[in-house]
Amino acid sequence: MVQTRPELVGNIGMVASTHWLATATGMSVLERGGNAADAAVATGFVLQVVEPHLNGPGGDVPILVHGGDDDGVSVVCGQGVAPGAISTDAMAALGLDLMPGTGLLPVVVPGAFGAWMELLRQWGTWSVADVLEPAIHYAEHGHPVLPGVSQAIATVKDMFEEHWPTSAQTWLPGGAVAAAGSIFGRPELAATYRRIVDEATTAGTTREAQIQGALDAWYRGFVAEAIDAYCSTAEVMDTSGQPHGGFLRADDLAGWQAAVEEPVTYDYGQYTVCKTGPWGQGPVFLQQLALLKGCDLDSMRPGSAEWVHTIVEASKLAFADREAWYGDPKYTDVPLADLLSDEYNDARRALMGETAALELVPGRPGGRTPIMPRYPDAPEGFVAGAGEPTVAATGETRGDTCHIDVADKNGMMISATPSGGWFQASPTIPGLGFCLSTRGQMFWAEDGLPNSLRPGARPRTTLSPSFALRDGKPWLAFGTPGGDFQDQWPLHFFLNVVHGRMNLQEALDYPDFHSIHMPNSFYPRDTHPGHLLMEDRYDAAVVDELRRRGHLLELQGGWSIGRTSAVAREDGWLRGAANARGAQAYAAGR
Repeated sequence: MVQTRPELVGNIGMVASTHWLATATGMSVLERGGNAADAAVATGFVLQVVEPHLNGPGGDVPILVHGGDDDGVSVVCGQGVAPGAISTDAMAALGLDLMPGTGLLPVVVPGAFGAWMELLRQWGTWSVADVLEPAIHYAEHGHPVLPGVSQAIATVKDMFEEHWPTSAQTWLPGGAVAAAGSIFGRPELAATYRRIVDEATTAGTTREAQIQGALDAWYRGFVAEAIDAYCSTAEVMDTSGQPHGGFLRADDLAGWQAAVEEPVTYDYGQYTVCKTGPWGQGPVFLQQLALLKGCDLDSMRPGSAEWVHTIVEASKLAFADREAWYGDPKYTDVPLADLLSDEYNDARRALMGETAALELVPGRPGGRTPIMPRYPDAPEGFVAGAGEPTVAATGETRGDTCHIDVADKNGMMISATPSGGWFQASPTIPGLGFCLSTRGQMFWAEDGLPNSLRPGARPRTTLSPSFALRDGKPWLAFGTPGGDFQDQWPLHFFLNVVHGRMNLQEALDYPDFHSIHMPNSFYPRDTHPGHLLMEDRYDAAVVDELRRRGHLLELQGGWSIGRTSAVAREDGWLRGAANARGAQAYAAGR
């Protein structure tokens, strides 16, 4: 197979992200003496400006970081929590049994800023002013509008003008949709970040004091005050078809901080894969490995019907357990040790037959009885469905996401997946120039479930960066945008490298697929039992065989599935690769 791009190789630094300007920013930080943490933070803030339909300042980010030398892998949790005043009873009082996908009701504490600052504080070397300067530059002087940004604004233009006037002021200057390729600035956001820098600088002379000053300005100062003032007074239209106010208040922001946690890990031969805890869907990647460990993938050809079928059937079982068991472990008992145990997955593997499963079958880890949500419009006897992020004319959004991978010459490696705070998800906060994350739509507005709506709980996010060690040494940082597909596409990439013996770029360029059998994590929780989407570059014989096995197969464009990127450290070299799909992701290194 011809590669779209070379696998990059160097020994100074390596950056991959979902936008070329962000990648160039990260590499410039490494060139100027910053480390991987400095580069990742600067890259993350630039992505908020240049990919505003995919993430924003008010969004979320989980980060995996290996500090180099004898340091281990840590998880920085930038997933904000539900407001203290919201509950299933509060939702019922509004006549709602499903959290809307847009507006102010589903907003959570904006966690991305706190997580980037925590990464900077514990692992970085640069100042707040240094890491924010590139983002401020693009917000003040403008950046080229992506076609996807222009299309997204056009899609929600009428809604902005009719229902969200603060968003219309930000995204429709002069009442017009910015054309693809035109220069677009964010002066209000630039002013917000300039004020953050000013307050950080006046907080003290040390880097640590300035980082704390920035955090105070955001979570206890003018940012929190503006969010409180808007959420406590505004009522805005959302996907329920009715206007609602928000529950988020300044006290919610003041009481939150980014946590640093141990990763959840699984050993797969010589590899140890690290993921977030079950407040994210990350462990589902690990359970798929536990199921596939007994399937002899080495004997299968990547891209063959047997390869695709085996991986898809494992994903159905692992994602069924996600639905039944995952949630914020501070509020629910997630039987993670059982879910990842060989004994449990040996039994689950026996359910993987020669034909496609058409039911969602959660297991009974430790003998527990699964309790599943009531999925809207699910076929009788089945619960299923997942969705590629989209924007509808109503403003319905399933979001999308960005991704960053960075490695520096001193051994530090980072994988981060920023998302949320999309401009099409909730109205722009007056005076700040950005909106809030609607990640709360991923809660269930019914009690008794692991992912039930609870005050102060983290919604079970789909955001899922990945990190792998090889023979105990840091090896691979990788991940993707893509909602529920964030633990399918990177898994396929990982298996292409490990079993297919492909280099990073070849593994990314290889034809991809995903199942949409599992329930959609996003509003409106649509269901698609047994459906499998594949790029049309697969051999006709493979397609025919998968259909014969019962997969409800839909062919997509040849370069339409997957957006994974990666950086690696091996044999004394740094390697990097980015996805050609979407025509905007790039890796850079030397």
